[in-house]
Amino acid sequence: MVSALFEVVGGLKRAQRGNLRANRLALLHVIAALGPVRPSAIAVELQVNQSSVTRQVQALVQEGAVRVKGDPQDLRACLIRLTPSGREQLEKLNRIGLSRFASFVADWDAEEVRAFTRLLRKFEESKAAVAEREKRSTKPYWRKESHR
Repeated sequence: MVSALFEVVGGLKRAQRGNLRANRLALLHVIAALGPVRPSAIAVELQVNQSSVTRQVQALVQEGAVRVKGDPQDLRACLIRLTPSGREQLEKLNRIGLSRFASFVADWDAEEVRAFTRLLRKFEESKAAVAEREKRSTKPYWRKESHR
């Protein structure tokens, strides 16, 4: 199972690397889901450096896909939200992505696709639950007994 997961994740990362459409889709998804959102929150969600988010957001601003405004609660920060044009781009990229994934499972029957989807969601929920438990139970290394 672990080997299969590494193959899938590795394949997804290779497909995403250098694929501007995939990066744009991920960024637009986060903005749509969390918006209005700060660049720092986008960076955390996408697990990337904030400077790369800033560059990508600037490109989206120039294209009219997002709007950036000052955060009224923190004048040092800004909030990013989709524009109608950005929402259209997101929908178009979603259609392209869905078509691509549909081609991956084209020879599967409907029940196999539903089972795969259900198991992926279950796996993600289990992973999140373990991460939460570990987060609550992990002490910083300097507070552990062996470092006193």
